[in-house]
Amino acid sequence: MFGGTGSRFPKRTMAMARRSHPVLAGLGPIPLDRTADRTAVMPLYQQLYKALRQAILDGRMKPGARMPATRIAAQEWAVSRNTVVTAYDLLLTEGYVTGRVGAGTYVATALPDPPPIGSADGMADGAANWTGRARGIGLSRRGAALATPVHPCAPARRPFSLGVPDPEVFPFALWSKLLAQPWRVGGRSLAVSADPLGYPPLRAAIADYLRAMRAVRCEPEQVVILSGAQQALALLAQLLLDPGDPVWMEEPGWPGTRSALAGAGARIVPVPVDGEGIDVAEGQRRAPDARMALVTPSHQFPLGATMSLRRRAALLDWAVARDAWIVEDDYDSEFRYAGPPLAALQGLDEAGRVLYIGSFSKVMFPTLRLGYLVVPPDLVDAVRAGRRHFDGGTSVVPQAALHRFIAEEHFASHLRAMRALYAERRDALLDALRQHVEPITRIDGGEAGLHIVAHLDGRHRDVEVASRAARLGLSSPPLSSYYAEPTAANGLVLGFAAHPAEALAAAVRGLAGVLAGAGRTDAVLPDRRRRTDDG
Repeated sequence: MFGGTGSRFPKRTMAMARRSHPVLAGLGPIPLDRTADRTAVMPLYQQLYKALRQAILDGRMKPGARMPATRIAAQEWAVSRNTVVTAYDLLLTEGYVTGRVGAGTYVATALPDPPPIGSADGMADGAANWTGRARGIGLSRRGAALATPVHPCAPARRPFSLGVPDPEVFPFALWSKLLAQPWRVGGRSLAVSADPLGYPPLRAAIADYLRAMRAVRCEPEQVVILSGAQQALALLAQLLLDPGDPVWMEEPGWPGTRSALAGAGARIVPVPVDGEGIDVAEGQRRAPDARMALVTPSHQFPLGATMSLRRRAALLDWAVARDAWIVEDDYDSEFRYAGPPLAALQGLDEAGRVLYIGSFSKVMFPTLRLGYLVVPPDLVDAVRAGRRHFDGGTSVVPQAALHRFIAEEHFASHLRAMRALYAERRDALLDALRQHVEPITRIDGGEAGLHIVAHLDGRHRDVEVASRAARLGLSSPPLSSYYAEPTAANGLVLGFAAHPAEALAAAVRGLAGVLAGAGRTDAVLPDRRRRTDDG
């Protein structure tokens, strides 16, 4: 599609083609930083990709226009043909161009959503582009920030999908019976107004579970039921932050957290993470007066570190001294494959500064959309008022079914089975990576959770590898995309829960082929994608 066979055009003919090509004629020169090399933050292919994407967004490259052949484009912009191929490939992956067999590459007639946070050009640039477009349709600055997609959405159940449990092993026949049960017993009481904090029996069951399994200090009155962890983040940001308030966020970190903070107008302060978790001393250096810190202490996302007791104590001391809040996102702590469960940071908090978030989506199934928030007693009334103001509360019927699922011990049984199953799948993924993928230098995060991080050697760029893997149907987000600041991080974030061992092994073999191709300077794409675009 992007390639060409042989050198069919003499130099004079190529020059004429460049001058007469409508896209090249309307596009004008593309400024590229020629100092970029393999160690640069912004390599040439990424600069070219950004420039072409922006030209598509602002209309300089019209929908349906035929892109210049890679050979002609490479000469026009004085880059290697492989640089053009990679830039075109990124545009194709994100839907800005389309390929027609034997006919070349064309600007898409229906453009995708704006550049996603975590795409090849980084978060800030994507948000800036969308902000400019959003203002034209009347969005506020906060609205523009919220309208920016938080991360690329891979099709459901692609190999290596992140944070996705396997729905094939969930007992849906039992769940359907539990959903029907509340209507047979007390259905009328569920049909009238309910507490916006959630179904009281479920809140009590969650409090019991958290005290026993996570050493969380809470009573049922402190538990709030929401439609997932993302809603909890957004609610807390709206209730506790004013526009411009500085907030510590782990670097790297989950893009959805950035979205919630941006929606509240907060000033995000990236704070680096190391093997002990968030660097509290560096956070105090960057923003000592921060209003809030968002952390994943049990299993840092995405690197997998567990916050040390020393760092936990320092973080709590800072919060007390500065009258700040700590939001603990305990997103997948149920899945720990060695040793006893870890105690939550919230259990060490004696001053009421920690807000604890959990979710059932990764244990049960993603569309359940039920999570919970544990707040200090003096915030309960404010959160109740906020729920009334924003949405009135979460649907009661699935809450009632979930209460029975927990009370009848189906939840504990399912969790034990999934912990064993996902440990087997994790082992299968690690074995396959060690056997087939030589460019991986280190693997992090396998002790817990539903994903690992495979660090790549210097011959490969994670953004390029992820883009090429996507063409094979693999979801392998680049590690560098989870950083807000320029980074030398270079790896792939690979989930393992949603697919059986044999499917993971096959996906690893596909990834190994991608890496073998990406490591060669003459490699374009797998053979099934080598097609002429010279017409």
